[in-house]
Amino acid sequence: MTLFNSDDDKRTPRTINHEWGSGFSRRSLTLLLFTVAAVLVGVWLIFSFLIGVTRIEAGYVGVEVNLAGSQRGASEIPVRTGWVFYSPLTTQIIEFPTYVQTVKWTKNVSEGNPLNEEMGFNSKEGMEIFADVSLSYAIEPTKVPDFYVKYRVNNLDRFTHGILRDIVRNSLNEVASTYTVEDVYGEKKAEFLSRVEKQIQDKVTNVGVGVQQFGFIGAPRVPGVIAQAITAKAQAIQEAERAKNELATTQAEAAKKIAEAEGDAKSQVTRAQGEADANRIRQSSLTAQLLELRRLENQRALIDRWNGQLPSVETGQSGLMLQLPHQQ
Repeated sequence: MTLFNSDDDKRTPRTINHEWGSGFSRRSLTLLLFTVAAVLVGVWLIFSFLIGVTRIEAGYVGVEVNLAGSQRGASEIPVRTGWVFYSPLTTQIIEFPTYVQTVKWTKNVSEGNPLNEEMGFNSKEGMEIFADVSLSYAIEPTKVPDFYVKYRVNNLDRFTHGILRDIVRNSLNEVASTYTVEDVYGEKKAEFLSRVEKQIQDKVTNVGVGVQQFGFIGAPRVPGVIAQAITAKAQAIQEAERAKNELATTQAEAAKKIAEAEGDAKSQVTRAQGEADANRIRQSSLTAQLLELRRLENQRALIDRWNGQLPSVETGQSGLMLQLPHQQ
C-alpha cells in the first residue's frame, strides 16, 4: 500500500514491504519438504537395515541364518516359505531349490559346462577308464537346515560341481576297484552303476539329498587295444553260442528222425507179431471136420446161386472144348 504526504509538491510514495511474510511461507515449505524427505529416508533405512522382506517361491525353501551369534544346531534354523520378514542386521535368508537337479559331467565342451568334465577311475587291474556321467538329485525340504549346517554353502551350484562331484568320483573309484575293466565295459555294467549309485546315496542321505538317477552317458572309454580285445571276445562268445545252438538243433532233428524210425520199426514188429499170432491161432484151430464143413458150405453156396442151366461148353478128355446142345 502507498501513502502520500500532505506536501503536494513532494509526493514521495512510501511502500510497506510484504517480503517477510512471503519469505516465511517459502521457508516453511522448504522445511516441510526436508522433513518429509528425512522421514522417507529414515523409513528406507529402517526397512533396509532393520526390517527386510522377501518371498520364497514355489519349489524353494528358505532358511533363516543367525548372523549376530553362533548357531548351535540345524534344529534351531527356521525353515521359511512364502512371504518372510526378517532383520538384515541380525539374520539372513538363504533360498534352496527343492525340485530335481540334473547335472552332466562330460568330455564334450558343448554339453554342460564348456570344460572337459569327464570322470576318470581305475579298474581292479589298475586300468584307467573314462566316462561321461549323468546324475539327478533333490533335497528334502525338511532337511535343508541339516544340508546347510553340513556344507555351509548358499549356492547349490557350488555343492553340485564341488562337493557332490568329489563324492561321485570317489564312489566310482571305490566300487571300480572291485571290478575288472571287462565287467565295467560289458555285462556287469548295470550292476556296477547300481552299486556306485547306492554308495553316493549313503554318503548324502543324512543331509536329505536323494539321488534320483545315476548312469553313464554312452559307453565308458578304455584304451583302444583293450576295447578291441573285449569286442573280439564278445564276438567269439556269440559265434560259439550260435554254433552251440546250431548243434543242438541238428541233434534235436536227428533224435527226432531216430525216434520216428524206431517208432516205425516197433510198429511193424508189433503188426507182424500180431499177424503171426493170429495165423498160429488159426492153424491150431483147423481140423478135418472144420475143413469138410467149410467145403460143404461152399458147395451149398454154389447150389444156391445156380440158375438151373447147364454150361454151354465142356472140356473133353483131350482137352478140347465141345459145344453142348441147348435144352429145349
